[in-house]
Amino acid sequence: MLSRDWSVPETDVLGAIHDACQSDRQAVLATIVRVEGSAYRRPGTKMLIDSDGDDVGSLTAGCLEDEVRSLATAVFKSGESRIERFDLSGDDDVWGLGIGCNGVIDILLEPLTDTFEPALRAFEDGENGTVITVLDSETEAFTRGDRTYYHDDAGEFHELVGTWPDDVLNRLKDPALTLATAGNAETVTVDILGSAVTLFCNGIAAPPKLVVFGTGYDAAPVVELARLAGFRVTVVGFRGAGTASDQFPDANRVVSSSPAQIRDALELDERTYAVVMSHNFVDDRLALEELVQSPVPYIGLMGPHKRFEEMLEAFADEDRTFTETELSSIYTPIGLDIGGSAPYQIAMSIVSEVLAVYNDRSPDHLRNRDAALHDRTEIVLDKQSQ
Repeated sequence: MLSRDWSVPETDVLGAIHDACQSDRQAVLATIVRVEGSAYRRPGTKMLIDSDGDDVGSLTAGCLEDEVRSLATAVFKSGESRIERFDLSGDDDVWGLGIGCNGVIDILLEPLTDTFEPALRAFEDGENGTVITVLDSETEAFTRGDRTYYHDDAGEFHELVGTWPDDVLNRLKDPALTLATAGNAETVTVDILGSAVTLFCNGIAAPPKLVVFGTGYDAAPVVELARLAGFRVTVVGFRGAGTASDQFPDANRVVSSSPAQIRDALELDERTYAVVMSHNFVDDRLALEELVQSPVPYIGLMGPHKRFEEMLEAFADEDRTFTETELSSIYTPIGLDIGGSAPYQIAMSIVSEVLAVYNDRSPDHLRNRDAALHDRTEIVLDKQSQ
């Protein structure tokens, strides 16, 4: 596996899985379904292994990928899914201390089937959902690989593999919605008619969107890093400037718009983050006025405090003032204070700030964090489901 395939964004991994499903080519999907203690990646992380030996994505920092490929070969031969546990917490064997993790990882390896299609289609359409897969069952009513999909927008389940009684689906609906919204995954054990059934509930949230207003040279590093960080990136050029798609090969979309009409030209919602960097005072001011009237939670404005103060004075001359709520979404000067001044350092500062807002984090050194590095989504099942 080439390093660029190992480090691709999750959006590209899911895209590769979608392509494999549509092409009907043979592949194995490896998914982390449970983590105890510390691990490099969290549950829901996926790696696709093709029958010709190619793979996309990663489950660890490179520690287990060779072993996963070997296990995938066995799955190709048997056609049956399997769960493998890797204990990285001890120091007595090959999976012990010294390889960067200190936890226990369970990985589900299964032949890729079209039962993933509804979730992948929804993801491509910018919609959330949760794939629920049976890992183990004490009752013959369920077998490993039985699967159902909860579609967030439709608010209902789609039965894919196996028979899922209505009462079971009703008990899973709220957890599925919670996980779909958060994009997190959890393994739970459900009591069904006195028998334990272990389910992997994999929330797949639509990727966040970043809109970069401006087509100068300094926009390209922001677009590149944001794309690698998992954002779907749109570049907006004003009045047609710099909107040739080959100028921004890392962007998902490049469009032209008037700064005073961006709410009509773009879909701006709560999962959209905006970076305004046209370097044109009038255009930036018009774009800012449009953006504060939209639901976007983050508006990063390039330039020093003095420039923003001059912008507010210009608004005041037109009897336009901003509420505290509107001002709270504006981040200017844009970016985190990491001390860099080179183009990629500035871009890293900007994308890091957007990520912090998206993840609801106050930036700080991780050594100062007492809580777990990766947040878990606590899901509540009714008493019958415990």
